[in-house]
Amino acid sequence: MESQPLLRGSSARSKLPSWTLFLAVCAVGIGGTFQYGYNVSIINAPTQHIHRFLNETWTNRYHKALNPDLLTFLWSVIASVFSLGGMCGALVGGSMAIRLGRKGALLMNNIIAMLASILMGISFPTGLFELLIAGRFLIGINSGVGICVQPLYLGEVAPKHLRGGMAMGSSIFLTGGILMGQIIGLRELLGEEMYWPLLLSSSCLPAFAQLLFLPWFPESPRYLLIDRGDELSCVKALKRFHGSSEYEREMEDIQRESFALDGEKAKKPWQLFTDRAVRWQLITVIVMTMGQQLSGINAIYFYATYVFEQAGISAEQIPYVTLGTGACECLTALTCGLLIDYVGRRYLIIGGYLLMTFWSIVLTFSLTYQELYPWVPYVSMTSIFAFILSFGLGPGGITNTLIAELFIQSSRAAAYMIGGTISWISFFTIGMLFPFIVNRLKQYCFLVFLLECSSVAAFLFFVIPETKNKSFLAIEKEFHKLNFGRNKKETELYERRQLHDGF
Repeated sequence: MESQPLLRGSSARSKLPSWTLFLAVCAVGIGGTFQYGYNVSIINAPTQHIHRFLNETWTNRYHKALNPDLLTFLWSVIASVFSLGGMCGALVGGSMAIRLGRKGALLMNNIIAMLASILMGISFPTGLFELLIAGRFLIGINSGVGICVQPLYLGEVAPKHLRGGMAMGSSIFLTGGILMGQIIGLRELLGEEMYWPLLLSSSCLPAFAQLLFLPWFPESPRYLLIDRGDELSCVKALKRFHGSSEYEREMEDIQRESFALDGEKAKKPWQLFTDRAVRWQLITVIVMTMGQQLSGINAIYFYATYVFEQAGISAEQIPYVTLGTGACECLTALTCGLLIDYVGRRYLIIGGYLLMTFWSIVLTFSLTYQELYPWVPYVSMTSIFAFILSFGLGPGGITNTLIAELFIQSSRAAAYMIGGTISWISFFTIGMLFPFIVNRLKQYCFLVFLLECSSVAAFLFFVIPETKNKSFLAIEKEFHKLNFGRNKKETELYERRQLHDGF
């Protein structure tokens, strides 16, 4: 499964990955970000069934009806404990990737998914809703680890000219998981009341698939050489991924980065906050991950049902129309994967935020005048799909790719831990505050998201460089002036290191 010799010149950039690289992306993705998207999605279909299960269990156990406020609280715990688990997973994911390797961390992570599936599956026959809560927490940990380690692996195994497209595998599998969860949750499949335990425990299938296929693929070559110092295994992995005739170019790039690090060990997350050399990279990661979660994409899905009803779609047909939003996200992620190495990361992410700003304005007006003219609901429906497309082409697709590219090997795992933690905290916060924002502001909540999207776009315009076709050391050099300003001493030390490393 080795690749053919790489063509020179402009044709090199258009070359497709080898079959080994392509299949490695699939093996990593199915048990990685796919699990996150799938488990975010499948919890929506059985909401009413789980409410009945909670009522019946409480009545059988305590011989009295469950208080409505307590029912709401228990459901909130079941829904939100997933975010708490995700945050814990993000906190341990980087450490697992350093100690067990990128591949080892993903394989170990599937054991957590298997245990979570068992707990959720037996919660109904045992009459223990506590097992359901524990299962959702564990599958949250699994998702947190997966969304941290998968892009780390993909960013490290990909050649420079394909790094963006391959790193987009994280977003493609995430949106694919959302779409698959929507399909499996339909009434005709596992959406009926008797099947909801099977629906929730079906997350064991992607875990089993990854345990079956991922062992056949090599560990990250960068991890093998830089973190373990195992040059022989690194060469073997590179030959598997790139072919015997073309692995030397990637080996040179990895060795250059290894020399630059000069034996520096992987850093802890708290060390990045005190490291001036990554100050603006870290600020950028925090802004991007918060911006992605607080961009208004959750508001879009909240208003989607209302807009579809106003457009004359019956309540029975709305779940099928909602599949269109999932398909739209998945299609956009695929499109972004094809464009990212041609258009560049900078144009896509800034353009995505600017388009989301525009569609927030359109949605504010169309929702305000929703009942004034018969054609306005169709404007709202168009705006919803356009917003989702803009999100997928911009922050939804590019954020994880950029986190991998903004840091060198010693800082990358810690950066993903920080970015993942910020992302899960933002996800949890918006889930808690969003109902209050909507109740107070109604459709004008999009003005808040408009301000957020435009602010993130402005920040990225002034701070982030284009990273397309650049080595990790070249990207580090781009941030040097921002991090050190006109400090001559630091600049001289940095330039000496670059000359020493032959950059």
